[in-house]
Amino acid sequence: MKHPLHPISRRSFAQRCAAVAAAAGLPAWFVERELAAADSPPRRPLSPNERPGIALVGCGGMGRGDTANASRFGNVVAVCDVDETHADAAVKQFTKDGKAPAKYRDFRKLLERPDVHVVIQACPDHWHTLVNMAAVAAGKDVYGEKPLTLTIDEGRRLVAAVRKHRAVLQTGSQQRSDNRFRLACELIRNGRIGKLQQVTVFLPAGLRGGPFPTTPAPAGLDWDFYQGQAPATDYVKERCHTTFRFWLDYSGGTLTDWGAHHNDIARWAIGHDGPETVAGRVLARPVPGGYTAVSEYEVTLTWPGGVRQVVKSTTGDTIFGGVANASGQRNGLRFEGTDGWIWVTRGDIEASNDSLLTTPLPADSIRLPASPDHMANFFECVRSRQDPIAHVEVAHRSVSLCHLAVIALRLERPLRWDATQERFTGDNATEANTFLARPMRAPYDYGFIA
Repeated sequence: MKHPLHPISRRSFAQRCAAVAAAAGLPAWFVERELAAADSPPRRPLSPNERPGIALVGCGGMGRGDTANASRFGNVVAVCDVDETHADAAVKQFTKDGKAPAKYRDFRKLLERPDVHVVIQACPDHWHTLVNMAAVAAGKDVYGEKPLTLTIDEGRRLVAAVRKHRAVLQTGSQQRSDNRFRLACELIRNGRIGKLQQVTVFLPAGLRGGPFPTTPAPAGLDWDFYQGQAPATDYVKERCHTTFRFWLDYSGGTLTDWGAHHNDIARWAIGHDGPETVAGRVLARPVPGGYTAVSEYEVTLTWPGGVRQVVKSTTGDTIFGGVANASGQRNGLRFEGTDGWIWVTRGDIEASNDSLLTTPLPADSIRLPASPDHMANFFECVRSRQDPIAHVEVAHRSVSLCHLAVIALRLERPLRWDATQERFTGDNATEANTFLARPMRAPYDYGFIA
């Protein structure tokens, strides 16, 4: 939100800062800095002729929500989903002034449209890379839901494709555009809690259930297309839509769901590309015939300089986005240093001593990129051709932490990681490196989008 400073007095500005700080639970100095940075002439509004054409691929609730957000900046001209029910819901939602967006089942046909400039990609995780790569190759810019990829190898390929085609890709890691998380990371980077010693990432526990019966696929769902690169199986309701993320065929459980958000913030604060070692401990094993992603776990990563990162599940009712679980443990991050700790989650930031937050950082302190609106940042970059705040390399490096954690849980042996070469080294490396990519079922491999 833009807050013009002129012609109000300095006293009025200070009063506004105090009010905003009190309402947001942020330190006054930080709010004043944010409002001062926002004191610039507003961008000229887009004319109707300058509004890009938007297409949605993956018309579930998240995709429709993202597209409604994006429609502030462009016009929705097409939607695509292998589930006709979802596609019809999107057509209904985005019909405007009697004009309905075109409906597709195959995203490749949608990408042929010259009036599509931006793709909102919100498919299940195992489709993210192929849709994103096809979109940038077709000359489209992409707002892609997290996690960026299903594997680390996919991330390397996608980074190369985005750069080759000079595309703009923003990942839906919207915590990069949340000022509480940025404040926490700036304080850590500037030594506010002394030498950083440990980051604890608390994630909701996943689902642990099964076995599940097979049934005929619903009418209107192309089940083979939905499965894509994953191994073919008979239809199981729990493999589809919201609960797809608890199957390793399609995702990595809460480690690649909420973990894509919080591990991104951990890496932002630590300031390195990746860790040096990773080890995982399974706390609750999957039920035979049920969900295959580990639901309860503890993973430890060590970073250059000796920083220890612990990623642990919390049991309770937070799987789909609550703040505190049944035991009172909150989903978020705790940074511990030699001089105190800082806790941050959505809607809250706390510290071991209030002065850690309320004392201003010096003028020459490290400043991190700022974005007050994640979707707006993407469309600004569509126009400017600059990198957005959660660009492809950022997302690849951050989701790699999640993939490393999943691999560590699958092997349950300590692993060494070379973040420069993006490969495991040392003991157990040969087997671990086989998980950097996954076999892709034909025809849904890279040839599918060639």
